[in-house]
Amino acid sequence: MAEITATAVKDLREKTGVSMMECKKALTEAGGDMEKAVTLLRERGLASAQKKTGRATSQGLIYSYIHMDRVGVMVEVNCETDFVARTDDFRALCKDVAMHIAATNPSFVSPEEVPQSVVDKEKDIYRAQITGKPANIIEKIVEGKVAKYYEDACLTEQFFVKDPEGKLKIKDIVTAAIAKIGENIKIRRFARFQLGEEK
Repeated sequence: MAEITATAVKDLREKTGVSMMECKKALTEAGGDMEKAVTLLRERGLASAQKKTGRATSQGLIYSYIHMDRVGVMVEVNCETDFVARTDDFRALCKDVAMHIAATNPSFVSPEEVPQSVVDKEKDIYRAQITGKPANIIEKIVEGKVAKYYEDACLTEQFFVKDPEGKLKIKDIVTAAIAKIGENIKIRRFARFQLGEEK
């Protein structure tokens, strides 16, 4: 069995933000394989993050970001305690979310926020675009297009602009923050302003 060095444990902690004890346990289980240990911790972290999603979030920050004096964003991100709201990790998450909003201009926070009338209108447009296919196939195509609409219009469904591989969605970076910080986190609302934009 591979010997787990203090340096390896420290490296894993820096990579994941998880406690030293959990890092050592994961490295031991992974036989010293760093990537395998990261995967194990992520799986556990995501599992523990899912347990936290029902907890109340009455603290947090209203974070503001101005991009080149032309685009401004205010975003409210909630957490469970004011202690966490003051941490660098939480502030970094708020900043990333605000910068993402400035870059992508979403319309809603999540799919649950999209009014049913908007979804119905989108579905009608998609159905009108599809011809010569059976009804069940049309409905599958429409559902796929609605999912794509959510990716375009809803903040949590958008792919994070700073992810070089383009695989992480905003909801994934929030889940990772929940796992790392140990508290439930929610993006509550946002406002985006662009110079000269008509409302």
